[in-house]
Amino acid sequence: MTPLTLTGIHHLTAVSANISGNRHFYTGALGLRLVKKTVNQDDVTAYHLFYADGAGNPGTDLTFFDWPTPPEQRGNHTVTRTALRVKDAASLDYWQARLRDLNVTHGEIVERDGRPTLDFEDPEGQRLALVADGGAGYPPTPWTGSPVPAEHQLRGLGPITMTVPSLRNTDVVLQKVLHMRPVRTYPDPTGPQHTVHVYEMGADDGTPKGPHAELHVAVRPDLPPAQPGAGGVHHVAFRTPNDTEYHAWTEHFSHFGLRTSGEVDRFWFRSLYFREPNGILYEIATDGPGFAVDEDPAHLGERLILPPRFESRRAAIEAGLKPIG
Repeated sequence: MTPLTLTGIHHLTAVSANISGNRHFYTGALGLRLVKKTVNQDDVTAYHLFYADGAGNPGTDLTFFDWPTPPEQRGNHTVTRTALRVKDAASLDYWQARLRDLNVTHGEIVERDGRPTLDFEDPEGQRLALVADGGAGYPPTPWTGSPVPAEHQLRGLGPITMTVPSLRNTDVVLQKVLHMRPVRTYPDPTGPQHTVHVYEMGADDGTPKGPHAELHVAVRPDLPPAQPGAGGVHHVAFRTPNDTEYHAWTEHFSHFGLRTSGEVDRFWFRSLYFREPNGILYEIATDGPGFAVDEDPAHLGERLILPPRFESRRAAIEAGLKPIG
């Protein structure tokens, strides 16, 4: 029997305390498309915004909960940098100039783990990076409304870097439960005496998959536990292609005796949540049905969309939300 295989990063969800500024930065500065404007399904007083490529393809969406919370206190036990892919070194040069012109906090282009990389932060301190993927991964759909030329638009997520004080138990879950493979290591750029371990998803066929299918785990016992807040990450989601494999993952976790959320229907995809041994929240999410299931693809993200189970409460939900400028 072929083991269950995750096919890459599905999405990453972070926290913003300034959702209007967040929208302006991710659609304006970064040129992503707002493909779904909705609410947090577990807290309908908060927006949940999804930014992605022109079609809202899985693997391209970076999402935010709108919570009025103080800034994150950085440390371990959390996701610490989210990379966004561009095609090549020319795109990195374009982005370095763009970030400079927009007064976005950024570093220099460096080679990290064998790839040209440019670190930067959003206005709330969300740690991001641009990584040249050489055209690897699923092809994105350019957004014609983006201020960024199509050849330089962001291609999707990956790799995601998380930081933990100890690798041992996390490694067991990544390899034995999630069937990820350790493929290499490199020095932690924020503390070169420490090590980042690279894990790969996808079929074990001997071919490199690219950053869209990588999770990087930095081992930093010297750091304190992070305190959640604005500019921090809530969870990272991994891709599974369809409902059949999604249900199989549920049974798989039950076999290992792992506590999960149980199956959760988010309407645009199905979700299954659990925490790895260092407390970081993981999600397994299906590729479909997708964001166009309830909106015209030409008008994604233009109005507040609620999953059907919330429609009877629309008036009250809308009354509790502040306008997004």
